[in-house]
Amino acid sequence: MTTIQVRTKEKTKKTAQKILSALGMDMSTAINLYLVQIIEHKGIPFAITTENGMTPEEEAQILNDLMNAKKSKRTYSSAKEAHKAILGQCS
Repeated sequence: MTTIQVRTKEKTKKTAQKILSALGMDMSTAINLYLVQIIEHKGIPFAITTENGMTPEEEAQILNDLMNAKKSKRTYSSAKEAHKAILGQCS
């Protein structure tokens, strides 16, 4: 076995300990479970998102799509016309 030291806020630690205690485990067991999950997933075992709930990749794709849309400068006379154009691009 080896030892890991982690710095965290006192409130974070106490709140986590309370939750883990209700689950019947201690902090060491929970951290070991987390480390095993990192190994199994070959990364963080949950999605890391920005404040708007998107992953950085999703956010980058939306910004890229927006820039491409601005470059095309297409205009439509109606929503129906725009909808047809969008469906045409998907097929």
